[in-house]
Parts: sequence; C-alpha cells; structure tokens
Amino acid sequence: MTSRSPLLLPLVVFLGFWLLIPLPVRSDDGQVWSRIDAYVKSLRAKGGLRSDERTAWIVYDFTAGREVANINGSTMLQAASMIKPYLALAFFHEVEAGRLSYSATAKRHMELMIQKSNNESTNWVMRQTGGPAPTEAILKRNYPALSQQIRIVEYIPEGGKTYRNQGSASDYGRFLHELWYRRLPQSDEMLRVMGLPGNDRLYTKVKSVPTGTQVYNKTGSTAMCCGDMGILVAKGRDGKSYPYAVIGIIESGRRNNSNYSAWISSRADVIRGVSNVVYLEMKKRYPLYGGD
Repeated sequence: MTSRSPLLLPLVVFLGFWLLIPLPVRSDDGQVWSRIDAYVKSLRAKGGLRSDERTAWIVYDFTAGREVANINGSTMLQAASMIKPYLALAFFHEVEAGRLSYSATAKRHMELMIQKSNNESTNWVMRQTGGPAPTEAILKRNYPALSQQIRIVEYIPEGGKTYRNQGSASDYGRFLHELWYRRLPQSDEMLRVMGLPGNDRLYTKVKSVPTGTQVYNKTGSTAMCCGDMGILVAKGRDGKSYPYAVIGIIESGRRNNSNYSAWISSRADVIRGVSNVVYLEMKKRYPLYGGD
C-alpha cells in the first residue's frame, strides 16, 4: 500500500509524478491501453457509443508504480459527482490548517456526500470552504498538480442537474495516487468514506472481478456524464494485495433527459466492460483470483 536528497524527494514525487519525470516503460504496459482502445472502438462500431460521446480512461498500477493506460486523460470533461472527493480534500485541508473542525455534523455530511452522493450535504461541505470559487482556489493554491483541469464554478443545483463543474481523468488519477500513498490531509478518513458500501461501476456486476474485492470510489452521473474514479484492491493467490486505479468517463454531446435511466445504465455498463478488460490484463501480470 505503499520510493536523491531527503529534501528533494517529496517535491519531485508530488510535482514530477506524471508531469516532469519520464517513468520507465514496461514492455506489456501498452497492452492495457490497446485492449481498452480496442474495446471502446468495438462499441462505437456496434452503436454502443455514439459519435458525439467523448471518453477518457486512466489505469494506474500501484504494484508496478506506473500509469499503464492514458486515453484522453487531460481532456476537460464534466465532473458531475466526481468533484466531491475534491471538495472533501479542500475541507480536510482547512481542518488541518485549524480553520475548520471535523465535527460529528461534518462527518455525517461527508459520508452523505461521498457514500450517498447527497447534493444537499455536498453544498453544505462546499459552504464551509467558502463556496465554489474559494474552494477551487484552495485546491489550486495547495494541490496544483492534482487540479490542473479542475473547475468548480457552481453549487450542485436542485435536482442535481449540474453541467458546469469540470475535471479530467488525469487529475482524478493523480488525486487517487496521492490519496493511496496517504499524502493528502486526512487520507485515511477519505479512504474510509470512499470505501463505504455504495454505488460503483468498477466492481459491481463486473464479470471477472472477484466478490469481496475492496473498492474506494466515487461515481458521477448527469444526463451528459457517466463516470467513476476509484481504486480496486485485487487479492492474489500468493496472499498479497495488488491495488490499481481505474478512471472512466463518458460525456455525451447532448443531454439525455428523455431516456436518462437507459442512457446512464448502458454507459455504466461500458465502464464495467472496461474495468473487466483491465482486471483481465492485471491478471496476466499478477497471480490474481477470478477472471477464469
């Protein structure tokens, strides 16, 4: 779950990760990328994805210590509820700075925001950090490498119909990387909340991922966006754990209001399909259960 000068190492890891340092490439890294790309193209050919739908995919292998797939990772797309872990980060930053308190009330709203995706609780959390613009400013000032394409411009509107907040798969990947290595304020608490039972598109109903696999995630859904960002902890036959991150986002070029349920369900299944592809590729690398 968890590598030169002692003073330079934290700065290089934080600012250089995926940005400044060319990481060594393993010969089979391209396999994950190509399998995802082929799967998505096959769906487009069969009409499972429309021509006006953009997608972005990131896979990070924590065991190997490298990103193994990045397709449209830096493209700015609707954030939907995938912005909520960032709101948690801004809140916990202020807690550690002594300007806010993680009270019983705050804990309840944090759990409702992440586990239940409750929008009233989301807006409560954002109000504590000053609203949309000040919250973004906290993130940009203190976590610039994790929020390059993050745009927080509005509270969640009534009914959850938000289309203006934005982010990128690469930002979410960097966020999950720093979170997993406990380099963010209150990382353990954020992981606990993201690991509470709830909706996901990375594990549930994914054919090859074994029952009991731990998932730390946050989904995002609007009539124009279907996504999930999360870490799966795969169990090996050797008794070891093999964590990896998957981020998948599908953004429609038009609002699917009249057929929202059908659209979001089918696109969630696309993300599940990609998660299945990723697990099978991870199983080629490590002695994992399932996928037989």
